[in-house]
Amino acid sequence: MVLTAAAVALASVFLFPLEAHAGRSCEQSKPNAAAVIKGMQLAERTARELDASGERVVLLARAGQDLGKYGLRYSHLGLAYKTEAGNWRVVHKLNQCGTAVATVYRQGLGEFFLDDLWRYEAAWVVPTPAVQAQLLAALNESPARVIRLHTAPYSIVSYAWGHKYQQSNQWAVETLAGAMEPTTIRTRDQAQAWLHFKGYEPTTLRLGPLTRLGGRVGSANVAFDDHPSEKRFTDRIETVTVDSVFAWLPRAGLGAAPVVLKL
Repeated sequence: MVLTAAAVALASVFLFPLEAHAGRSCEQSKPNAAAVIKGMQLAERTARELDASGERVVLLARAGQDLGKYGLRYSHLGLAYKTEAGNWRVVHKLNQCGTAVATVYRQGLGEFFLDDLWRYEAAWVVPTPAVQAQLLAALNESPARVIRLHTAPYSIVSYAWGHKYQQSNQWAVETLAGAMEPTTIRTRDQAQAWLHFKGYEPTTLRLGPLTRLGGRVGSANVAFDDHPSEKRFTDRIETVTVDSVFAWLPRAGLGAAPVVLKL
């Protein structure tokens, strides 16, 4: 199978080179041709669907891991927007090679979907016009504005209302909050207060002590010490998930029901 010119273009255009991929060990490995082709097909079809929708900003998700045992479908969330030139870009936070830090990247759809996907499926929520306008203004501003609420220390299960760590989905939803109130929300604490006010509810994972211990010992990007003791020691780990954000946006009147695209 041959990639189309449009698909190749999707893979090649992004603002920051991505040398460290979320959840990967950074071991050198040969690219899987079939996976690359399917990832590019998913990117190309997503671009066509987004173009046809006429929207300018969506919250875009991918399924990079099998989270079915936790009742979750999607693993990673980004803020996707259409540039004046007509290209789609995704701003999202990526953990660096399984380490304890992460960085915010701006990429094309091709790069977004070339990250060892568990399932070749895209999903997105279209925000209301008012939310789109605020997000677009924030994403088009200086990089300093985009990363204003970014915290480098990373845990994949960071506490939804904490400040010590920040995982990728948490950054996305806190950045949305900051975009909605740009003159008053300057800190993560203020962003989280806005999310509280708007009724956001994180996912509660039921993780026992052996699971928590194994995750902490085995991975630098997993930590539980930011969770309140009364919750952690009763096996309640509250963290931001794509599924919880997708359920909240329509409930809060901030977006439509999720759109799903499968290969």
